[in-house]
Amino acid sequence: MKVARIHSVCECQARLGAELDEQRTVLRGWVRDARGRELPAPANAIHSQREHFDVGFACPICTRNVLRSFSGSALAFREVAG
Repeated sequence: MKVARIHSVCECQARLGAELDEQRTVLRGWVRDARGRELPAPANAIHSQREHFDVGFACPICTRNVLRSFSGSALAFREVAG
């Protein structure tokens, strides 16, 4: 399976991340806090079939709902075992 990783920063400065499959479905979302701990962060792709699409995160650090935009042509997919 091929997976692309996206990254952004929440307003609370926590580092958000998600893995997307080739159909741009979110497989896993996470956040890293200031201490480097990784916590699960629910994430969902919105209008993933479009060139410019959004990913919504629920930040567990500050409890904000964070919406970030991404470009499909900028995604770099890598083969992962599994």
